[in-house]
Amino acid sequence: MIPDCTAGGATTFALPPVLDLNAASPLRDDLLALRGHPLTLDASAVDRIGALCLQVILAARASWEADGQPFAVAEPSSKFAECVSLLGASSLLPSLEGAALA
Repeated sequence: MIPDCTAGGATTFALPPVLDLNAASPLRDDLLALRGHPLTLDASAVDRIGALCLQVILAARASWEADGQPFAVAEPSSKFAECVSLLGASSLLPSLEGAALA
């Protein structure tokens, strides 16, 4: 995968629809290649995310924070938001914190 666009110094990286076990290693590699720059993950196309890919994304967020670089998840699909919440990582999406899923 490669970043979709760079705007205002921030890179937007489109996450694939399926983030399963097979996607974890390529996702890690792609994110490591972008380290050191502001990053926004576009989660609008995600239909399914597994725990391992979620762990990769959470580790990336921690790395970006440690580096003092902006990191955000934008346009989360309803499936992405639901899976992230069910896996107990609502803090990844501040709009979900404290919100109950219907």
